[in-house]
Amino acid sequence: MSQDGKMNLLNFADPKIKMLHVTWFAFFLTFVVWFSHAPLLVFIKEAFDLSSAQVKALMILNVALTIPARIVIGILVDKYGPRIIYSCLLISSAFICTGFAMADSFEQLALFRFLLGFVGAGFVIGIRLVGEWFPAKQVGIAEGIYGGWGNFGSAAGAMTLPTIALMFGGDDGWRYALGLTGVIAGCYGVFFYIVARNTPKGSTYFKPKKSGGLEVTSWKDFYFYLFMNIPMYIALAVLAWKLSPSGVKLLTTETMYMMWVGLVVLFFVQVHSIWRVNKENLTHGVADIEKYEFKQVAILDLSYFVTFGSELAVVSMLPLFFLETFEGLSAVQAGMLASGFAFMNLVARPTGGWFSDKFGRRRSLMILVGGLAVGYMVLSQVTGAWAIPLAVLATMCCSFFVQAGEGAVFAIVPLVKRRMTGQIAGMAGAYGNVGAVTYLTVLSFVDYSTFFMVIAASAGVIFFATMFLTEPKGHMAEVNADGTVELIDVN
Repeated sequence: MSQDGKMNLLNFADPKIKMLHVTWFAFFLTFVVWFSHAPLLVFIKEAFDLSSAQVKALMILNVALTIPARIVIGILVDKYGPRIIYSCLLISSAFICTGFAMADSFEQLALFRFLLGFVGAGFVIGIRLVGEWFPAKQVGIAEGIYGGWGNFGSAAGAMTLPTIALMFGGDDGWRYALGLTGVIAGCYGVFFYIVARNTPKGSTYFKPKKSGGLEVTSWKDFYFYLFMNIPMYIALAVLAWKLSPSGVKLLTTETMYMMWVGLVVLFFVQVHSIWRVNKENLTHGVADIEKYEFKQVAILDLSYFVTFGSELAVVSMLPLFFLETFEGLSAVQAGMLASGFAFMNLVARPTGGWFSDKFGRRRSLMILVGGLAVGYMVLSQVTGAWAIPLAVLATMCCSFFVQAGEGAVFAIVPLVKRRMTGQIAGMAGAYGNVGAVTYLTVLSFVDYSTFFMVIAASAGVIFFATMFLTEPKGHMAEVNADGTVELIDVN
């Protein structure tokens, strides 16, 4: 890192740069594994003679576990550190991915696909790790590179896995391709454990005082926190409904009701856990130096709801949108035209982080969420009368604001409260998946134009919410084990 704050990504002698590359590639592999089935669904469908409903069930199951997993992983990474948690996640993903590759029934496919949703929580781990290694003035672009380059793993898998399957050849080529991704992830998990470190040499890794929920510092924030957990349970209830006879018919109605009851019970268990974590703070008070505003977390959650949530939803439907909107396109051509939306991750996320570092956290997030709203409003006007290049350009411009907004969100996350960065990142990440469930559910009831307008309208509401975001300034305080206070610069 140079004195003027510029980042040389080829300077592997710099421990921070080395750790950034080691970490984003770990995230890259988790996304390869997580979405490895998508480009191979043609082979899988043929091998098991799957119905369209069963294929849709696999797609839903792939994301179902990710919402609670990101919360759980956030708690674990704050308690045990990114090094061991990322290593364990990568190694365990190898076994789950191999299990999916060796499945001999739809039930086994469904089980392993459901479990692989846990791998999608890997993103949370690196947010804490990168936040530990980079100073505040560079954390935005560093997190953007981590998120943007790592997120490209899904696109990389889509481009390479079908070819790898054909290279292996035969009816089981797809199995070998999937198994290979698992083996690579497992080996890298071992490598990550050997190479990675939680903090730079001499730095302290701050841990929460108690595990089981975020620490809050007022009764108002306590109730606000409980309220912000409710949408995640609603999203899980919707996913259960989608798997019921009303959706893809994987679950019986009775099973769906049992899952709903289980979610209610789980919510109250979580309420008790949050109370246990915060009882002392709420009854005895917290020193002013340790206080933070939970509204910061809530605004970041909502911002990721509309940014990453809309990205997941749009990436899922965009090929079909192009195919049905423009006459004469083949499915392959429609997929290629739609791929530009995901490809923007490579530059947009880092750019969003850089904007945040350079021009201010709050201002950057406001501009990017506002641009996102305008972008989706433009997409709502796309019809078959448009020139295809113009439609693709509108899609990519919208995608830039979407993914740059994601980068701006996670440029702020490490600056709220260091010892809870994993949990804050986990909650924001979970809200991204909640957004995807919400928008895709909306899509099942409306046309494409209305779908884009709904996203635009929600982005407009969240734009006003970002106006209440407090710009990180000065220092955040963390208490060492010996009782001394360490001030961490957030400027």
